[in-house]
Amino acid sequence: MGTDAQWETAERALHDALKANGLAYDLNPGDGAFYGPKIDVDVQDALGRRWQLATVQLDFAQPDRFALEYIDTDGQPKRPVMVHRAIFGTFERFIGVLVEHYAGAFPTWLAPVQARVLPVSEKHAGYGRTVWEKLRAARVRAELDDRNEKLGYRIREAQIRKVPYMLVVGERESQNGTVSLRHRSGDDLGVVPLDRVLADLAREIGSRASGLTVGRS
Repeated sequence: MGTDAQWETAERALHDALKANGLAYDLNPGDGAFYGPKIDVDVQDALGRRWQLATVQLDFAQPDRFALEYIDTDGQPKRPVMVHRAIFGTFERFIGVLVEHYAGAFPTWLAPVQARVLPVSEKHAGYGRTVWEKLRAARVRAELDDRNEKLGYRIREAQIRKVPYMLVVGERESQNGTVSLRHRSGDDLGVVPLDRVLADLAREIGSRASGLTVGRS
């Protein structure tokens, strides 16, 4: 679609945009869309496969189809060129690549569930709920697992689900306002004040840290 001159102008504009942003790129002759040239962003997954995700496309067809116009600086109507942006490309493909990249073990800021509270027994469920409510109030995506199952079973299940942090609460923790902190890796960091856990989580999530840092400093 469009004239040869329009196509060349659009290609030159895309080249200039990539160079101005210091981005390396390869030419793929003949792979433009029928309505204009485009930039494709390919991402390599954990298995070394390449997937096209984001695209920026210049479209000559739609402005003609809808008779779009704007008034230029000379006071005359002109036909624009439309820019298509697809930041994620196909969203399902993007999520699939992301899950494969992290093998499900997302950094805390990205994890669907960031922390799980595990009362040792039913009599500690009240304090467990208090801890869970404080996490929720701090905008942490937290779950309370107070099921009538053995603690070891619940810890193992949280690890399999790759929840970044497990906060185990029993008699000692209830009395002292603390939690026994565990990482999904299996590391047991011992007893940590709840206020410190909340502060560390807020910092880790806010900074979008790639590692698990709560309770380690």
